[in-house]
Amino acid sequence: MNHTAHISHDAVLRARVALLGSQALTVRQEVAAYRVLAQVSPLAYLPLLARALCTYSRQEFADQPGTALALRAEAVAAARRMYSLEAGRVQLLIVVLRAYRLQLAVMGRQEELGAVEREIALLDTGHQAELGPLEHEITLLDGPRGR
Repeated sequence: MNHTAHISHDAVLRARVALLGSQALTVRQEVAAYRVLAQVSPLAYLPLLARALCTYSRQEFADQPGTALALRAEAVAAARRMYSLEAGRVQLLIVVLRAYRLQLAVMGRQEELGAVEREIALLDTGHQAELGPLEHEITLLDGPRGR
C-alpha cells in the first residue's frame, strides 16, 4: 500500500477544481490545495507548495514570526523532498533555504541560522544556474538582498 491510498479522492478532486476554477484563490486556499496535491503528484506540486508557503508566510504572517517560521520550515521540507526526487531542483532548495534563513535572522535564532548557512554553502557550489520563474518569484518576496 502506498502513501496515496490514505488520501481522500474527494479532497484531491476539490483541490484540482479549486486550482482550475475561474475564481482567484487566496494564498491560504492555494497552500491547502497544494498540500493535498503534493501528496499524489509530488514532482508537479512540491515546488508550487514551497512557493505558496513562502508567499503565505510573508503576506499573511509577517507580524507573527513564529508562524512565518513554521511555514517557511514546511517550505524547506517540501523543497528538500523535491530535491531528493529530482536533484536538478537544487536552486529551489537554495532559494527556499535563503527565505528560511532570513526569517531565522529576523528572529535572532543564531544557532539555527548557522546550520542553515552551512547547508546553503554545501548546496551552492558556485554553478550559479539561472533561476526559474518560480525560484525568482520566491526571491522577490522579501525584497532585494544579497546571495
